[in-house]
Amino acid sequence: MQLPPFEYHRPKSLDEALLTLSNAGDRAAVLGGGTDLLINLKLRLETPAALVSVRDLPELAGVSVDSSGTLRIGAGERLTDLATNSLIVARYPGLAQAIRAVGSQHVRNMATLGGNLCLPTRCWYTNQSENWRGSQQPCWKTDGAVCHVIKTAPNCRAIHSADSVPALIALGARVLLRSSQGERELPLADFYRDDGIDNNALAAGELITAVLVPPADLRSVFVKAAARTGLDYGYATLAGALGGSNRAPKSLLLVAGSVGTLPLVLRKSVAIILAEGLTEASIEAAADAARDDLGEVTNLYTPPGYKKRLVRGLVRRVLNELRRQKLPVEG
Repeated sequence: MQLPPFEYHRPKSLDEALLTLSNAGDRAAVLGGGTDLLINLKLRLETPAALVSVRDLPELAGVSVDSSGTLRIGAGERLTDLATNSLIVARYPGLAQAIRAVGSQHVRNMATLGGNLCLPTRCWYTNQSENWRGSQQPCWKTDGAVCHVIKTAPNCRAIHSADSVPALIALGARVLLRSSQGERELPLADFYRDDGIDNNALAAGELITAVLVPPADLRSVFVKAAARTGLDYGYATLAGALGGSNRAPKSLLLVAGSVGTLPLVLRKSVAIILAEGLTEASIEAAADAARDDLGEVTNLYTPPGYKKRLVRGLVRRVLNELRRQKLPVEG
């Protein structure tokens, strides 16, 4: 499959990149590592008139800690570098696990953190060749008015499957967004929308420039269930971050990925642990409660019923690992 025609721009600075995006409007796509975008171009899932490369822009690089202990990760950082970064490995083990779960080593060598945060949603219908899609009724994502996964859905239910996202949300991460009009900051959890097409809060001409992660006073874990480790998108993922002791937890977030159009916080499971602490009985109760949190589950290569059973097992596994884990160390 060949790439469609497009203009290629390689700006030398972030300001130049933002100006180029502003001038192009919704006709442009941002090229970082290109591990997902180039495939989607070949499948004709995206047909931008222009590609704007932000690869190796110095303003999107770097991993540092400020005076408050907040970790700043440039959106242009390669995943393969982040997976072994001493600050991340020591302070945020769950995030390091999530980054290592993205694709293969070859993918991580090219893919950027910003690209993973903006990963398009997927489903068994749209992520096929143009000829294959042409044999089916168009869906919401292909200018139709039906979802082939959930027939009664009023909008696209394609799945959000970026591995780094649940781990970052569990840690309370925020994102910095910048355009030629200025900069804004918002919680990563608020960046995503419950719509498989209009899936994030990026405005036209806007880029993620950095991710901010609060100080490491939490235990954190990430697990992924996939057909082939280190290659496939997950059937389901789960990230957890715990503050306080096992007996008297102060905070807990459990965030599931690859089960719907946006990352899902398992609020009922969390409430049980905060009320009862981390015990064998409370972990079992929290695992059972996860099914109620999931609601209507979108199918990505697995039946919805299987996904609900799978998430129940992942909740049990994550909570047991958090129970055994020691507090992170300063890197």
